[in-house]
Amino acid sequence: MKFIVIGITDSHRPFFPPEVLEVIKRGKVFSGGKRHHEIVATLLPSDAEWIDITVPLDAVFERYESLCGETEEHPIVVFASGDPLFFGFANTLQREFPDAEMVVYPTFNSLQMLAHRMVIPYHDMHVVSLTGRPWDKLDEALINGYPLIGCLTDKQKTPHAIHLRMTEYGYDNYVMTVGEHLGNNTAERVSRYDSKTDYDNPNCVILQQTEPRIRRFGIPDQEFTLLDDREKMITKMPIRLLTLQALELRTKHVLWDIGFCTGSVSIEAKLQFPHLQIEAFEIRPECEAIIQENARRFGAPGINIHIGDILENERVKSEKWINGKCPDAVFIGGHGGHLKEIMEKVLTVLAPDGVIVMNSVIAPKVTTDSQKLWNEACEELGLKQDPPTRIQLNDNHPITILKCKR
Repeated sequence: MKFIVIGITDSHRPFFPPEVLEVIKRGKVFSGGKRHHEIVATLLPSDAEWIDITVPLDAVFERYESLCGETEEHPIVVFASGDPLFFGFANTLQREFPDAEMVVYPTFNSLQMLAHRMVIPYHDMHVVSLTGRPWDKLDEALINGYPLIGCLTDKQKTPHAIHLRMTEYGYDNYVMTVGEHLGNNTAERVSRYDSKTDYDNPNCVILQQTEPRIRRFGIPDQEFTLLDDREKMITKMPIRLLTLQALELRTKHVLWDIGFCTGSVSIEAKLQFPHLQIEAFEIRPECEAIIQENARRFGAPGINIHIGDILENERVKSEKWINGKCPDAVFIGGHGGHLKEIMEKVLTVLAPDGVIVMNSVIAPKVTTDSQKLWNEACEELGLKQDPPTRIQLNDNHPITILKCKR
């Protein structure tokens, strides 16, 4: 199977070099979106067959496969937006047909064109695609504080939706420029974002940082909203940072925070390791508003919250992990006397290289020896423990940081 993929802009008077015009002249089967067809229709041979690229793509790929025997002499010519290898359809074809031969003729992608219109250097621009994707990569870019961020949008992740998410979490230190119909001779428009909700598609966005946002290593405990103002219901900052170290988060991908309460561990983890997917579990419904308030206050978007008993969570109970990804780091901040059951359930989904961490405190009024429960659970479940770390802050009771692996 052979594909020739030609990049085009939104211009209705497209310019192609002679080599590409010859490819089009000799083509028999062409493919692309409806908008692409409108742009190139007058250039196609009179007997050309056109295959619309529509979602779901299975039918499109089946049609391509049915033409497999014919493509050596007449490759399938596919039109795609901008540079087809820049978050483009050529990448999709490579995934679906890894053995296919491919030739690509790119043009400028939309973010390049927007940077050209703005006359700004873009060699250091951090690019995020939100087209059919979640917010994760934009959240990560904002937390990392990249000075220049380019965003590919779609009909849900619009410039207005991006603005709302940024302001919700306090990222008001960027100026947004929106490019609509870039390359279109009559409809192109470049403007600063002005709370408009109905920008035309296709569009893209460039965010320029006006000043850095302070990103602290360790958030003071008193700045968090607490559960019923109970100071003891938060993992203290030094303990929190040592806990993150024990979880080995730089090399992990998915953190489960079980018994999040104020959300201090999840929030600190997200700010220090913004690449993490974080799933936060808590049985007390009143804690949902608390973690949301704290996440907005400290600029930590993207923490997924689950309220209810984790042992009764249907997706966990049925041994299916959240969002299809195995946790490889688990912090147990609260267990309600069901430590072994929780650890047993975690082990049904824990990645092979995963770690489990818990903090244990021994105090006169604490009747349950959580370290004893931990040791018993590790022995019964066949888990290997790391040497515990014991620390005492000021006049507080000593804390033991416990860690185990398979």
